[in-house]
Amino acid sequence: MAELTGPARDLARLVVPDAGHLAETGELWEPYQLLDPSGRSIEPVAAYFADLQAAGRASSTIRSYGMDLLRWWRFLWALGIEWDRASRTEARDFARWMQIADKPLRVHWRYQRDPDTAKPEARGSSKSPTGTPNSVTGKPDPGPKYAASTRAHSETVLRSFYDFHRDTGSGPILNPFPLDRARGSGRANAHHNPMDPFKPERQGRYRPKIPIRIPRRIPDEWFNQLFSALKCHRDRALLAFWVSSGARAAELLTSKQRDADPGQQVIGVVRKGSGDYQQIPTSSDAFVWLRLYQEEAWRHGVPRGRNQPMWWTLRRPWRPLNYHAARAMFDRANVGLGANWTLHDLRHTAAYRMARDPKLPLTDVQWVLGHASLSTTQIYITPSKDEVVRDVLAHHARRARESARPLPTPLADGYDAASMSVLFGGSW
Repeated sequence: MAELTGPARDLARLVVPDAGHLAETGELWEPYQLLDPSGRSIEPVAAYFADLQAAGRASSTIRSYGMDLLRWWRFLWALGIEWDRASRTEARDFARWMQIADKPLRVHWRYQRDPDTAKPEARGSSKSPTGTPNSVTGKPDPGPKYAASTRAHSETVLRSFYDFHRDTGSGPILNPFPLDRARGSGRANAHHNPMDPFKPERQGRYRPKIPIRIPRRIPDEWFNQLFSALKCHRDRALLAFWVSSGARAAELLTSKQRDADPGQQVIGVVRKGSGDYQQIPTSSDAFVWLRLYQEEAWRHGVPRGRNQPMWWTLRRPWRPLNYHAARAMFDRANVGLGANWTLHDLRHTAAYRMARDPKLPLTDVQWVLGHASLSTTQIYITPSKDEVVRDVLAHHARRARESARPLPTPLADGYDAASMSVLFGGSW
């Protein structure tokens, strides 16, 4: 395809093919590879992945960065431009393209060989427009367009990628994804007053504004219905652990059978950010459901041992339960209620329950959740929308009662209002 340059580039008609893919290798030193359409590894990306791994980034982070780089490479392939020849014009048009382009439709693995036979929901075409709230949760569906958070993450990754190659001398001197013009060439937050908050001076020029949202929790009455919709002890144990421990979904799924300690009422997980092993307290109900699940699973032949995974699939051949299978289980329970909660909403629910308990210090909640900063934990003391609506409606009801209350009879001359209040109560 001939290169399109400048304002004449028609992004509305640009076709970005699903060329290349991000491959999981299963190797410790190179967990992911970005492959071109011919199946060859893209060396600049491989070098960047190695630098991320040296900096202690988790494999899941490398995968997340790889998806953003794959999207950028596909855009460049559609334009016929090499990665090291991309200018700020291409970066600008890429930011514009992500605002108007639809996300690619992912066909279910059962229909990948013959996509034409797939049902509409298997092709991903059943998504509602962006901003349409769910009737149960009030949470908007993702929609067919790229979210602002996805575009912001992509801009950060690509700016970091070109910064890496600029510093090593293997890429262009001028980063196609520059910082904001207000930053200029000075150091970020130069001459910062310690009494003032830091200004967002590290933002990129093409980085969109991300709306600040309050984490959404699952109300108790809906959680009870969601819990009742589960079909087996394994799923009940998982939800009981998630909603009482506050552990991330992936953290709990990687636990071993030795990590559960019912005597101390704690379970051990490996933290996502630091990689540290931490024992976090959990409710007694979670261990009851865990024991019921284990006894049932062991009778059917699930591997047993201290070093064996704790969570397994329900059918042979036995495989450790991964995040995607757990999310599919949770989505099936959601469908029965017409809701669209996510696994991470269970962590938010646990955080809200603990943070709103006046007898539980917020620093304890911070430790349980594994937050590096207390300000991150403080977002859970913010009232939810339902609580705000309830309190404001109660305010209006009080105002209505007060306005309907008859005015007291004015006191005759010579009577003291304070004395009358002591004798008869009320206000005079």
